[in-house]
Amino acid sequence: MPGSLVGISNSEHHPEPIKSYFDPKCYIMDFEQPLINDIDTLRDEKKENGKRGRRPGRRSSDKSDIKAKLERSRQSARECRARKKLRYQYLEELVSDREKAVFALRKELEMYKTWSQELDLGHIPEGLPTLLEDFGTLKKEKNNN
Repeated sequence: MPGSLVGISNSEHHPEPIKSYFDPKCYIMDFEQPLINDIDTLRDEKKENGKRGRRPGRRSSDKSDIKAKLERSRQSARECRARKKLRYQYLEELVSDREKAVFALRKELEMYKTWSQELDLGHIPEGLPTLLEDFGTLKKEKNNN
């Protein structure tokens, strides 16, 4: 039937074919079909004549270019590995410095805990008077400025 929709025929319930909303070709009229075939062949020809991929017929004199390219790539990889190594060394130094600071703060915290326990028992801990004197001189210097 010219001009009819292309689709699934269900003659029991529907005398005309059922349209498929998912298939855009079901809306194509019979006279449009040759035009679509021409477009498909043009698209296939474009794919064959495209500029992508390796070009055949390269000269063997380009081997020196390929060797130079490989050497540049290797040199770049060496430099990248060196930068990576330096970056990790720097990060390891940062981590070790932070760990040392954490250990020093833990040691100081333990010292203050023991001083607190000794003060609760009524004893004056060793080193507390000098700390208080140092703190007093710092406070006086701050007030004078």
